[in-house]
Amino acid sequence: MRNLGIYLFENVELLDLAGPYEVFSVTSELNNYELFRVFTVAEKMLPVRTVNGLSLVPDHSLVDHPSIDVLVIPGGVGIRKEIRNGRILDWIRPIIGSSEITMSICSGAMMLAMAGILTGLPFTTHHEVVQDVLEIEGKATFLRDTRFVDNGKILTAGGISAGIDLSLHVVARLYGQEVADRTAVYMEYGNWLEKRI
Repeated sequence: MRNLGIYLFENVELLDLAGPYEVFSVTSELNNYELFRVFTVAEKMLPVRTVNGLSLVPDHSLVDHPSIDVLVIPGGVGIRKEIRNGRILDWIRPIIGSSEITMSICSGAMMLAMAGILTGLPFTTHHEVVQDVLEIEGKATFLRDTRFVDNGKILTAGGISAGIDLSLHVVARLYGQEVADRTAVYMEYGNWLEKRI
């Protein structure tokens, strides 16, 4: 079983975190809860408000979470404050170093850029923050017209709903296309009708 941690912060974009949370949780549910243990991590054990006001309670803080095999960094307007938080950067760099996969959704790519992780790598992100990422990390290469980019250990998704596509890709990469297709069919996502057996 892989531990999958999703980072939460004030003014996080809801679908950036809820899309991946649903994909990985459903995948685990459909496979007897043996593939992923999904949990959220925030700086402190206090409720976090999403961009449109939904309040979420994190499962863990920076100091009490389990090891993380797959790290998900969502975006949202709050990422602009997060990338200037030295405590978060100090936490995230070793997690990225030890994780099997780190994936950013939407403007979460700004965190990867600020942490020095996107140097020399192709990436994608929300179309409105491409220049922000490139101003932070000028040696990264933006790939236009793609839902996600897989660099092996570091993966990035475009805006908001693209996080679902990337999450299904990660499921397929780790456990096979059939497992990912079962998840998509259960969620009735994308071309799920074609994937029914």
